[in-house]
Amino acid sequence: MNPGRPARPRQTPRVGLIGAGAIAAAHLDAWQALGAECVISSRTRPTALAERFGVEIADDADALIDLVDIVGILAPTPTHLDLALRAMARGRHVVCEKPLALTSAEAQHLAEAADAAGVRLLPAHVVRYFAAYRQIQQAVASGGIGALQTLRLSRAGAGPTTAWFYDENAGGGLIRDLLIHDIDQALWLAGPVTSVSARQDPPSVDGRLSSPVTATVELTHANGVASRIDGGWLGEGVPFRTTIEAVGATGALAHDSAGETGDAARASSVDTDPGYLPPQTEDHPYRAQIADFAEAIRTGRPARVTPADGVAAVAIVDAAYASLAAGGAIVPVPA
Repeated sequence: MNPGRPARPRQTPRVGLIGAGAIAAAHLDAWQALGAECVISSRTRPTALAERFGVEIADDADALIDLVDIVGILAPTPTHLDLALRAMARGRHVVCEKPLALTSAEAQHLAEAADAAGVRLLPAHVVRYFAAYRQIQQAVASGGIGALQTLRLSRAGAGPTTAWFYDENAGGGLIRDLLIHDIDQALWLAGPVTSVSARQDPPSVDGRLSSPVTATVELTHANGVASRIDGGWLGEGVPFRTTIEAVGATGALAHDSAGETGDAARASSVDTDPGYLPPQTEDHPYRAQIADFAEAIRTGRPARVTPADGVAAVAIVDAAYASLAAGGAIVPVPA
């Protein structure tokens, strides 16, 4: 394989995943459901994960990139820019877990680098592939509830157990890592944002969060829609739960994950962390996300989530943290 050219499409692509945290099992399951060959690499040797899925362990990220056609970046957020650029420079398509990068400037750089390299980049905003959220988006887009007026979204659970997630200076943070899912949803349903305000309780101290912690982000969209996003890392044992309510001029739509049955909420062959990550459901959203990207590579069509979507979500995160730094002030978002 020539490391300087985009990899040729294969019937069964070879995929390399960098990172072996909680989300890795969902990505491995999704790629293997498509018949892909997989390789993994991590700072710690992920022997148990490799044995569970029957995959090879590469010596390091560079060795992995040389072996594959597609690279999945599942490592901590501060590594995304460097790893994605290294993969793109060798002609590899990239799936990158959210957030796409630490800042919107870095995220925009990745989008431009993918375009220049002639490769595809998927920001892994998996909530767009959950059937309940997709159905609400389609109904809103088709005018099924009249002109959209307000959105209310929430997302909360036990929280991650790895320390860097609670360090905003190290690429973590509740808004950056968790609420970005619903920021993306608000952008998907209501379009561009003109201003943002945010609150966090308790506030971080020198960038460090304590648990439990909650946050609220309020968005004003260019079309006048108001969105409110609430979320929290609430401590050990708290079940993961999400809600969404879209109110229009002639009706409203809502979904609460707590209303899903146990079988429907966890019907996949692989589980994600029940207290921190969006769960597998009977519609297999993680598989749908990867299948969409694979088909986009094969056909040349856009994936459901574009690089521009990933950039836009990180720009709202930037504005939310600027608001927190200013005591909850309303922060304008450049057009």
